Amino acid sequence: MESEDVLTRFRRMGALLDGHFRLSSGLHSPSYLQCALVLQHPEEAESLGRALAECLASLASGHLDPTAVLSPALGGLIIGHEVARALGVRAIFAERAEGTLTLRRGFDLAVRDRVVVVEDVLTTGLSTRETMSVARATGATVVAACAIINRSGSQSPVDVPFAALTAINPPTYQPDACPLCALGVPVVKPGSRRTESGRG
Repeated sequence: MESEDVLTRFRRMGALLDGHFRLSSGLHSPSYLQCALVLQHPEEAESLGRALAECLASLASGHLDPTAVLSPALGGLIIGHEVARALGVRAIFAERAEGTLTLRRGFDLAVRDRVVVVEDVLTTGLSTRETMSVARATGATVVAACAIINRSGSQSPVDVPFAALTAINPPTYQPDACPLCALGVPVVKPGSRRTESGRG
């Protein structure tokens, strides 16, 4: 799948948004990717998952040999499931309990597991690194990470082989240095469509 094809899909489905957004990282940006608008269509999710699995196969000369896909809830759930389907391995997810990302619902990993961490969008890489830590705490080996879109500005945002279908690099701002806040443009918290006034 070509990089521009991914962005074309997002634009066609109204999933590449312009405005003033507070990202899950806490940073502010004039651009936001609402992956759920694309992934709500099973054929799109399956296609993107297959494409990411193909990217992963090219990493490490195809010798990743994963046994599980681990994704952070909520954004990584659907694409993680589709990547796992394409790889022929199980899909599990980590979620927050009292502020800490953890495995729940009977999910577990073992020392023998070789894990791929899958996200929808990687910005700072914080949630990907947290998810990697969850896997490593079980003794499992994290062999790679991937995302549909890399907006980190780095080709290697984590300490394992990394793949993305495309990369964009829109500006991001700390809330106390955001020019859109300075102009009084309301902040939207994507997902909830809740607006926040002032300086974020």
